Amino acid sequence: QVQLVESGGGLVQEGGSLRLSCVASGSRVSFNHMGWYRQAPGKERELAAFIYPGGSTRYADSVQGRFSVSKDRAPNTVYLQMNKLKPEDTAVYYCSALSPGSGYQYWGQGTQVTVSS
Repeated sequence: QVQLVESGGGLVQEGGSLRLSCVASGSRVSFNHMGWYRQAPGKERELAAFIYPGGSTRYADSVQGRFSVSKDRAPNTVYLQMNKLKPEDTAVYYCSALSPGSGYQYWGQGTQVTVSS
């Protein structure tokens, strides 16, 4: 059974940095499409950053230039480096991975990021 486990969330002051990590386990295949969504209180879940085969990336406009998504050499590991954090970045951040065969989207449990002003 595939499990995505996030770590690295927490409380940080405005302007600070955090690094989120996510490891997908329980799969014999490599997830080439991995990334991060986030959901703020009272809002819908939205894509924050995603990385695709070959290393191309996609970012929400609101995080462009401040967040960086990357994959480790170790398979099925993805990171989100978040710099210059703002209070509006406060949300639960969810790791996501797409199955290369079926396209099924797996989700982690989420990790809370809180940015204080």
